[in-house]
Parts: sequence; C-alpha cells; structure tokens
Amino acid sequence: MLNNNNTMEMVASLSHPFHCPLRLRYKRSSNISQPSLLQFRACKEPFVGCSTYKQAVLWNSYNSTLNGASCIPRKHVCVPWYNYLQEFNQTMVHKQAKASRPVVVRSELAGTGIPDSAYPLSDITFESKVRGIGFYVVTAIAAIFLIVLMIAQHPFVLLFDQYRRKAQFSIAKIWASLTVAPFFKIEYERLENLPPPDVPAVYVSNHQSFLDIYTLLTLGRSFKFISKTGIFLFPIIGWAMLMLGVIPLKRMDSRSQMECLKRCMDLLKKGASVFFFPEGTRSKDGKLCAFKKGAFSVAAKVGVPVVPITLIGTGKIMPAGLEGILNPGSVKVIIHKPIEGSDAAVLCNEARNAIADALQHQG
Repeated sequence: MLNNNNTMEMVASLSHPFHCPLRLRYKRSSNISQPSLLQFRACKEPFVGCSTYKQAVLWNSYNSTLNGASCIPRKHVCVPWYNYLQEFNQTMVHKQAKASRPVVVRSELAGTGIPDSAYPLSDITFESKVRGIGFYVVTAIAAIFLIVLMIAQHPFVLLFDQYRRKAQFSIAKIWASLTVAPFFKIEYERLENLPPPDVPAVYVSNHQSFLDIYTLLTLGRSFKFISKTGIFLFPIIGWAMLMLGVIPLKRMDSRSQMECLKRCMDLLKKGASVFFFPEGTRSKDGKLCAFKKGAFSVAAKVGVPVVPITLIGTGKIMPAGLEGILNPGSVKVIIHKPIEGSDAAVLCNEARNAIADALQHQG
C-alpha cells in the first residue's frame, strides 16, 4: 500500500479497442532512490502482453526489490481481437435462432369434447361479438324494469311465501325469457318428468355455459341456486339473487360448504327445492366432468328425489371463458325421470349416467 505522499499515473495504450493493456506506474517523490525507481520501471515492462499467470510469476521474482510498489494485472490483455468478434457472432446467431423459433397456439375449445359442444376460436366473427353486446343490453334493460316489481312485492313474499318465493321466480322467468328470446330458441323434452311445483326435490344438471342459468329459469320452477358470494355484490343482479333466496357459497372454504349444505337441507324440509351443478364449475370442452356427492348426500338424508337435467347447446352459443360473444344456435333441455334412494353414491352414479347418455346420443 502506498503512502499519502505517493502519486499514481495511469497510462493506457490505445493500439486497438480489443487489445488495450493498462500500464500502471507509480512514482515516489523522495522515498525511492533513483536506481530503485529505474529498476522498478525495468522490471515492469516485461509484464505488458503477458498472461495473468506469467505476470504473477514475474512480480513475485521482483517482489523483494519493489517492496514499496504494487502491480494490478488486467484480465484478457493478450486475447486477440478476432476472438471477441467470433464469440460475438456466435452469440448473435444463437439469439436469432432462439427468437425465430416457431410458436403454435392452439385453442383448448376447438375440436375437443362432445361434437358441436365447443366453438373454435378461429370461427369467432364480428357478428358473434355484436350479438354478445346486444344480449347484455337486453338483459340489463329488462333487469332494470323488473327489479322494481321484485322490490315492490318482496315484503309480501317474505310474509306469505318465505321459502319457495314463487312470485319472485315468476318475475325471474319473465326476465330470462325476454333475454334469450331474441337470440336463440329453447326446446324442451320430457317435461312430464318434472315433479309438481309444491314437491321439494334436488335438481342437478351439467354445466357448460353462463347461459345455463337463463335456460333453467325459463322452466318456471322455484329452485334455489347456489352462487359465489362475490356475485351478490353486483348491483341489480345481486339484489335480485337476494330476493330469490339464492344460497351464497365461498369456494375453497369447508365451513361455508357445510353451512350451504345445512341450509339446503333446511329449505328442502320446509318445502322448497334446490339446484346443484354437481361438476362444480363449467366445462370448457363440453365433456361431462366428475360429479361431487354433496347434492346427492343432501337428497339421501332428507329423502327427496333427484331430478337430472341435461342441457345441450349452451356451450356452443356462449363457450366458457368467452362470455363476451353469442354465437347463433339453439338449446335443448331434457328432463329425466326422478331418482330416489338413500345411498348418495348410487344416486350420483345414476344421475350422471342419465345425463351422459343424453349427451352422447345428441352428439
């Protein structure tokens, strides 16, 4: 280490941008004698152009003489400039090859599942987008006018029909029918299998689209849906759900699930019906997913029938994940015979097989 009196002068050779070894020379003001200084400069010159290893060897050989100075070797001082150019070219070629790698994007909705149940993304047209906008405009206008009637009659509904709420579901049926009528037709099959309106039952169905709720409301049955708690926060729609008696559920919350099942059993015991989507979520490819046993456990414990319903075509008109479009098409609703029993597993298998067979025959 140099003293405070020492001064340092750095001289850089500029012969080539890729080959510029640094020469560090130190001068002492008066502490080093003239022969020692000359000897230091003489021993420093062989360092230029040598490798780091050779510089260390040379420096150690002169270390006894130059006890007051130090040498700072530089890396890559003897690497030819064309090596840098070769490495640079290889790096650029690698980056270009990596950037030009072809990427194939495939829609998970196209060509999978039950025929005609999924809608390819490439076939989405401007007309479908316009129809989607018109659909939401119609449903919003109808909801704004009908919510006034629901609010006006709600006190009487709570007083005379607290559990079934038939009057509120009548308005919900009008709202759903006004919304879907301009855009697609609904065909019903085996309506005779529906239980009488006053008979409590557990209704179950496959779930393909956001349109499933509209389609089921057109049946005119006052069954209580189960919905995520976040939907209740939306104006008008959330208010209508509260007045209809929709059951809130927090997903991934076991306590909320238990409370939901208990409330369903209480409603069934008091004469109301409930509705479940046993798959738990919408199918993105039209395939029927595995059924959860919650709905069937409720039916088995309370002793009410299970009514399977098959919905066909809603996933093609408004695919899951593409709620902004509305494709042309029609919807079919098939009501299957009620299933009764005390074994939840048996009820689950029979209901799923009935819906799966209907989907397969329609495919």
